[in-house]
Amino acid sequence: MNKKKTFRWIKIIVLLYCSIGIALYYLQEKFLFHPVTLAADYTFDFKTPFEEVAIPLNSDETINMVKFFSTDTITNGVVLYYHGNKQNINRYAKFVNAFTKNGYEVWMPDYQGFGKSTGLRTEKKLNELALQVYKMANAKFKNDNIIIYGKSLGTGIAAYAASVTNNKRLILETPYYSIPSLFSCYAPIYPTTKMSTYKIPVNEYLGEVKYPITIFHGTDDGVIPYRNASKLRNVLKPIDEFITIENGTHHNLAEFDLYKKKLDSLLKLR
Repeated sequence: MNKKKTFRWIKIIVLLYCSIGIALYYLQEKFLFHPVTLAADYTFDFKTPFEEVAIPLNSDETINMVKFFSTDTITNGVVLYYHGNKQNINRYAKFVNAFTKNGYEVWMPDYQGFGKSTGLRTEKKLNELALQVYKMANAKFKNDNIIIYGKSLGTGIAAYAASVTNNKRLILETPYYSIPSLFSCYAPIYPTTKMSTYKIPVNEYLGEVKYPITIFHGTDDGVIPYRNASKLRNVLKPIDEFITIENGTHHNLAEFDLYKKKLDSLLKLR
């Protein structure tokens, strides 16, 4: 009788394990991306001077990007800002003042399916988007006037763009080691490397970046655990920086004096 009960419990556990694993596999796109679409005729309303640009990638895909202009009298360069996984540009526009006040334009694209951007989203297409934005920026600005910035999910896209281009600096806010390693923080009993359709190996990309990297991460980050991001220290160069924000969460690093002062100092570097 005990053997039958044991066998029954084993079957239940295996069934639960498989069911949860299947759900995780097929729902991972929904876990990773939380876009809010906007109508094509939607009108943005930002305090910072801006220009909206449509970038046609092919007949079926158009990337919508907003260029925020410098509020300083001199334009020192451009920040290519790859945002997080929620909503659209409207959510992240509040962060551009930190750059525009220091004489930088900020170019912020929405990913496929976010805001007014159209088309199917894949890891390859996200990388292609990043390179297309970079090529446009490089036609106007010299390499040493281009800063690539990534926030949360966008750190992987920014890291990829930085790994295949030569610029002034790469800045990452709340990055992850890779998508499979991040998933393993939430589902450690599953083979996340095989299950993840998105890989985005930030660790590998950073190893290819030849110019300075600065990373900001908070110790109380409940979305991308500090321990996951901290593993990126192993691939940083001696000139790179990993800046720990004590008590910082995933959403509030911009409120800390350490972040503000360090970012200002980076943007003032010539």
